[in-house]
Amino acid sequence: MTEEDQPHILVVDDDTRLRELLRKYLAGNGFLVATAKDAAEARAKLAGLAFDLLVLDIMMPGETGLELTESLRRERDLPILLLTARGEPDDRIAGLEAGADDYLAKPFNPRELLLRINSILRRQASRPVDPVPPQPVKLGPMIYLPDRDELRAGDEVVRLTTAEAGLLRVLAAAPGTIFSREELTERSKVAGNARTIDVQVTRLRRKIEPDPREPRYLHTVRGEGYVLRPDP
Repeated sequence: MTEEDQPHILVVDDDTRLRELLRKYLAGNGFLVATAKDAAEARAKLAGLAFDLLVLDIMMPGETGLELTESLRRERDLPILLLTARGEPDDRIAGLEAGADDYLAKPFNPRELLLRINSILRRQASRPVDPVPPQPVKLGPMIYLPDRDELRAGDEVVRLTTAEAGLLRVLAAAPGTIFSREELTERSKVAGNARTIDVQVTRLRRKIEPDPREPRYLHTVRGEGYVLRPDP
């Protein structure tokens, strides 16, 4: 593999020792690795270089990893894996709601980190083969273009995370069809479980619904799953 083919990863952690260990470990496993000690340094490197994935510590001085994740999600579709010292379900869910693609609780086995990184990159590179309708899907002032795999609001492209895009792609391919959480997990390639799908649906609603608390398009069918009912 040439240097041009190597995935480029940015590791952001205020722990100097861990940062250097991860740099050496990931570099030894075929990645180009840059590091940053905090969000400010990370922003500077993101502004000047292209990265394929961000490994980001949540608990940092100044701007936290969650805050940086939320901010980046408004700007770009960069896969983010959060590192957290907190292993409680609510903390992990907060990371997913902020826009992370995955999370890993400290302390962790470096090999598990490597497996999760490779899994995210595979999902990012591969597009589901589910058939999509030839016509655009109308969602009020927004429109989903299946041929481009884009959600647009007028002339603007609405940025979606890998998980959100995968979820919308599956739902839009069969409007009116109820998908169980298990089917959505399998078809969209979203890593996780039923609760993960619920989190991603909540996040997607924030982007496509006029009022996410009263969904007009992405409906919950109690006991069955979710269905997308676009405008005619």
